[in-house]
Amino acid sequence: MSDSYHIRQHSGKINCDITPPSSKSESNRVLIIDALAGGISELYNLSNARDTQTMIRLLGAKDKTLDVLDAGTTMRFLTAYTAVTGQERILTGTKRMQERPIKLLVDALRELGATINYLGNEGFPPIETKAFDKNNAKTNRLKIKGDISSQYITALLMIAPQLPQGLQLELLGKVGSKPYIQMTLSLMKLFGVSADWVGNTITIPHQDYKPTAYQVESDWTAASYWYSIVALATDAKIELMGYINNSLQGDRIAVEIMDKLGVKSTFTEKGVLLEKKEAAKAITQDFTDCPDLAQTIAVICAAKNIDCTMTGLESLRIKETDRIAALQNELQKFGGDLIEVVPNEQFKVTSNCFMVNEQNVTTYEDHRMAMAFAPLALLGELTIEHPKVVEKSYPHYWEDLKKAGFELS
Repeated sequence: MSDSYHIRQHSGKINCDITPPSSKSESNRVLIIDALAGGISELYNLSNARDTQTMIRLLGAKDKTLDVLDAGTTMRFLTAYTAVTGQERILTGTKRMQERPIKLLVDALRELGATINYLGNEGFPPIETKAFDKNNAKTNRLKIKGDISSQYITALLMIAPQLPQGLQLELLGKVGSKPYIQMTLSLMKLFGVSADWVGNTITIPHQDYKPTAYQVESDWTAASYWYSIVALATDAKIELMGYINNSLQGDRIAVEIMDKLGVKSTFTEKGVLLEKKEAAKAITQDFTDCPDLAQTIAVICAAKNIDCTMTGLESLRIKETDRIAALQNELQKFGGDLIEVVPNEQFKVTSNCFMVNEQNVTTYEDHRMAMAFAPLALLGELTIEHPKVVEKSYPHYWEDLKKAGFELS
């Protein structure tokens, strides 16, 4: 694959079936849970995303150094897993990964009895996990900020049953990404572990995971790019395979959000059918619980000149890139923008003569930038730089675009 893909303008008429990748969020959780259950569960339809394939490889690795590449979920989950199982490992990753904070998780694990050392900058990978003295834990009660990445919270919840006295985890302040935390608890329950979530406190007693069979659902964040294509097309009918109505995934909320943006969803025996409908003129959306949808929705609203007010974008600054800055830079190339109305709290998508006319989209080593902007080829020709970034979560994205009639060169 080249360092850029030029996408010709699409005719705007689409009728196809697409099978997006299975859920990375579900896959990475069940892999850790299964490892804690003895590694003998029957897991079906695991994601082919690079993050998940990295997790599979590292869970089976004998090397002392585990390189997670750019997989934030893998770094956080493996930190907790290797710590609680007393493994002496070094966890490292890309340059960007070594700039992504991990201090809150390390501090929490140290309180629970883990010995973890920083090998570079304090508070950041690479780190070294050593012995875990479960009998010398300072506490079985932790407090952690609720508005941090849900991956920190999930990492602690998944190891909680292994602790001699279990864990009582209090989430302080506003709780972000609640559906991801609920997904974790639901998956743990399927593997035999009970938990109570009352108010802002989650209590998990000491207990054993039980191996089980589990089939991973298709990924709802990946589905959002197809919703974007239907929203921007002139005439489209796309059936996405492998989805269920009562999904565990928080990004299932795409169904409700995209309904306002001009996409009707009908669940079928095989998945969900997307069709065009009339869009609202204005929307207000809190992304606290679904931050990975923000880029896609910002692009749709700018392109369709929908007045969009966005809140809950705090976590976007510390993702694969500063996604707020990246969105601002790239939207401006087309005549759109993401304006900060209230610092760090409220943003507004604006559009001034939005036009797609052979612009180059920079992807900032961020898979979601590539996939959020590519559907703009329905409005004109454009070039996506460094298209390989999609391998992180949706390796066959470009092949699927071709199935839908997009011409890439």
